[in-house]
Order: sequence, then C-alpha cells, then structure tokens
Amino acid sequence: MQSGILLIDKPEGPSSAQVVQKVKAIIGAKRVGHLGTLDPFASGLLPLGINDGTKIAALFLAAEKSYCGVVALGVETDTQDLTGRVLETRDVPSLGEREIENLQAAFTGALWQTPPMFSALKKEGVRLYRLAREGQSVPRPARSIKVERLRLWKLHATEVGFEITCSKGTYIRTLAADMGRFLGCGAYLKSLRRLACGHLAVEQAVSLSDIEMLRHDGKIPLLSLNQALEYLRAVRLENHFLSQLRMGQQEVLDGLAAPKEGEKMVRLVDSEDNLVALAEWVNDLTGGRWRLFRVFGS
Repeated sequence: MQSGILLIDKPEGPSSAQVVQKVKAIIGAKRVGHLGTLDPFASGLLPLGINDGTKIAALFLAAEKSYCGVVALGVETDTQDLTGRVLETRDVPSLGEREIENLQAAFTGALWQTPPMFSALKKEGVRLYRLAREGQSVPRPARSIKVERLRLWKLHATEVGFEITCSKGTYIRTLAADMGRFLGCGAYLKSLRRLACGHLAVEQAVSLSDIEMLRHDGKIPLLSLNQALEYLRAVRLENHFLSQLRMGQQEVLDGLAAPKEGEKMVRLVDSEDNLVALAEWVNDLTGGRWRLFRVFGS
C-alpha cells in the first residue's frame, strides 16, 4: 500500500478512531491515522494519513478548518452539544436581522475561549472528559482562537444556522454555548459538518461505504504527499544531497536560500519531483536556518 492522504466523508455516529480502524482493515495499510479528529455526532471531512502520510499530521492539525451546522437556542447541556444532559432551559429572545448581525460581529475575529470539560485535554495526565463524567470540574485557562469568517442565519425561532472558518484549537460547541450566553438564553451545538481542512475540501472525499468497493477495483483515491502538500514551495535538490538528507545530515540545508516572505516550510524533491523531505525555517541566534521537519521513505 502506497503512502498518501485519504479523504473520508465521515458519517454521523462512529468515532474518528473507529473510522481509522475500519479503513485500515479494508485497505491493509501498515499505518493509518486521522489528521484531526471529529466528534462521533459530527460528519464531514476526515483526512487520514496512510503509512508515511501519518508523518504530516501536525501540518493539518494546525490548519484552518471550515464547518457548517446548527445552533439550538434556549437549552444548555453539560457537553455543549446534542449528546449531553440538559442543564437548563430558557426563553429565546426574538432574533431579527440586527440581532443576528450583532451576534455575528461579536464572534468574528480574535477571541478568547475556555475549553470545555468534555474534551481530550489533560489535567495532571487525566483526560478532562473522564473527570467530567465523574461530575468534576477543574479550572481551564482561556485560549486565544481566531474566527476568520462567520456567517449566521436564522432557521426559525430557536435555531441558527452557521458557516465558519476558524483557527486550530477552536471548539465549535463551546462557540455555540458562548453564543447562547451572549444572547442570554443558552445554546448547544445541534449538528456539525466539517467542510474543509486547510486546502482540502469535503467535495474531494469518499464515503466509508465506497471504500470497500473502490479497494476491490484497485481504485483507492489516495492523494500523494506531493499533492496534499502542493501549497508548499518545492525546492529541487541533486540526488547525492538527498541521500545525505536521508541519513540525517542536515548540513545540506545550509545551502538553501532564505525563505520567501511568510514562508515557514518547503518541500524538498528529487529530479523527478518526488517528495523526499520537508524543511522548516527555524529562527535562532544566527538569524534563522532550515532544519529537517520530516523525511519520507524512498
């Protein structure tokens, strides 16, 4: 099985880990890992790293994500989504065009967000969701997030639809709960669908039900690592330099030109444009230098 990225349109229900195990069993890859988890109740784009594709997980975990979904107003749950226990219900104020515009403005741009207790973050080595299931709540420092784009529209009296593009680490269900507090009525995330992860879009993805058939026909739609990382500039090196890189001899990188404005990473390719490694620009006392980020199999 080759290395690459497989884009799955995850259905509602299974966890990301369950999707990973099912795909691994179907395609027979040695290594499969998701490049950014989705909650079981959520659907949409779930990029999977296949074999060496797992080496670039960090790049997609850090990428902007786009979603659409529905926020239900007037109800708070302990998980901040539809799977939780109802804590409180309140009357929902009348939402006109101005109120929707104010809500949209309040939750666009740089924001501070307190991660939910029902999350995979750890406190002294214990996942927060485990503590939450025991009825515990611990202090959680607010984190900086950025909502690049937010569009809201009224579906009916107690529901608001949304489309959002946001930074790494944004909890959409917490955003929904915070919107409810802003309106004074409480809210939870009723549905969520991931539309994009970086430059990868759900329109490129295949369903779980299609994978087995595609595997049987030998037509697994695997994106090569070069395709998945095509947004990074390619730097071609001679083969003897690439052999040195594969042995971890990073002195070869000293001959690379400084990065272009805003550039933090480049692809290192051979004479036939095959991806060999990724190099990352690291600022240090010398003013900065290229260092190996990942090396891929020959």
